[in-house]
Amino acid sequence: MNTKLTLRLDDHLIASAKEYSAQTGKSVSKIVSDFFVIIKNEKLKENNSITPTVQSLKGILKNTNVSKSDYKNYLEEKYL
Repeated sequence: MNTKLTLRLDDHLIASAKEYSAQTGKSVSKIVSDFFVIIKNEKLKENNSITPTVQSLKGILKNTNVSKSDYKNYLEEKYL
């Protein structure tokens, strides 16, 4: 279902949008719709980029005295 949406924008921005519309052959409504789809997809990617397990570990070492060299030494002892 399509629903009407009224946007209040600067005159120069509207002119630019109409110019882009003419160049691409897409209506301004289609351009705005495509933009909203992009925003929605980016938000979905953000939400799915970190697994729950990794999210639960995020920040666990905050305010600790573990350094990169400590981690490197740990890995060397473990695997060498």
